[in-house]
Amino acid sequence: MRKLLFLLGTLALGACAYPYTPPALAPVAAPAGPATGALADAERRQPVTLLVSIDGFRPDYLDRGITPLLSRLAAEGVRGEMRPSFPSKTFPNHWTLVTGMVPDRHGIVGNTMVDPAYPDQTFTMDSVAAKWWNAAEPIWVTAEKAGVRTAPLFWPGSAVAWGAQEIDGNETGGTRPSDWWPFGDAVTAEQRVRAVVDWLRRPAATRPRFVTLYFDDVDHAGHDAGPDSAEVNAAVARVDAALDMLAGELAALGQPTNVVVVADHGMAATASERVIALDRLLLPADARVIEAGSYASLEPAPGRDAAVAAALLHPHDHLRCWRKGEIPARFRYGRNPRVPAFLCLADPGWLVQKTAPAKPFRGGNHGYDNADPSMRAVFIANGPAFARGRRLRTFDNTSVAPLLRRLLGLPPGDALDGDDRPFRPVMAGDAR
Repeated sequence: MRKLLFLLGTLALGACAYPYTPPALAPVAAPAGPATGALADAERRQPVTLLVSIDGFRPDYLDRGITPLLSRLAAEGVRGEMRPSFPSKTFPNHWTLVTGMVPDRHGIVGNTMVDPAYPDQTFTMDSVAAKWWNAAEPIWVTAEKAGVRTAPLFWPGSAVAWGAQEIDGNETGGTRPSDWWPFGDAVTAEQRVRAVVDWLRRPAATRPRFVTLYFDDVDHAGHDAGPDSAEVNAAVARVDAALDMLAGELAALGQPTNVVVVADHGMAATASERVIALDRLLLPADARVIEAGSYASLEPAPGRDAAVAAALLHPHDHLRCWRKGEIPARFRYGRNPRVPAFLCLADPGWLVQKTAPAKPFRGGNHGYDNADPSMRAVFIANGPAFARGRRLRTFDNTSVAPLLRRLLGLPPGDALDGDDRPFRPVMAGDAR
């Protein structure tokens, strides 16, 4: 079936099949005579910036022949590979992508963490109390303050009243996006797409100019079955089909779109025979394990710091351990008070867990050295702001937030950890 894609501002033609019948959208009827030009101006749509995250999507997934929409976007737009920030985990990197700061500065230093300021509480991926998030302003807050309407869907941190203060256990104040949904993993990819389309069907006064969309299917499949599995391929194809559906709806709306597709990290294959058991290195009572998996972060029990150091700070096969103040500088990690006292990082494909596995398994994980190629994340950009058919050198994901600021006409930001320099040669107005 021939249909319009939102690949460029001109909405170029592309051939793809879709698994649904798009709703009939009646064209706007323009009256004859002199009023036609005025009506055309009133109905003309401003470009929307759409940030799409496909959690756990490695760049090489584009080369498996199962992503007709994404591969076309990449071929006719801009394609690159991103280094995630360390740790290469979901929440730290999603917050980096929208703040332009590394986790050690923006404060979301892990998917699970504790803070000395409130030691009886633990941050998890369900935490929406603003106190965990307030160290760095996300782009939708910056945009809302500038009068740009935003609508992030399921982006980690988007359900937070950013900047709110807690008084007597209750939050007061804070800034939210104009529209947002609390995360629900039962919401299908198609339902997520339809939510975005509903936002963009609104009249200009209430239509968002910055929208995010989040898919977790590929990451789940990668964890369960590994990056080279049929399950990952099926999840990749499902997300591509959902985005193909979105492309058709945007084309029917006549909505010019600058789409930026990213991932938070890659994925490495893991197996039960590649597990390091912490209880064989130190006594479980000597330290609290905050996180385990691709790395372990540990806080010694009172009086047990020396025992933990003696157990961990010497060479281990497939595992490197440091005190937080001695983590190699290239990780840009270890100064934040939320980083536990000890970090043990496994080699890619290995796991460090509290105990040995009870049964054999094959799967995948991330969180490893962010310089490892298996941790790289996909980047695609396409739309009227971008040149066509360009390829980027590998860059750090701290540059994405500055790019989004540029697309939205926001100031470049102060004291960020990245800038839009990697993209300057591939912007439509600047491309050589």
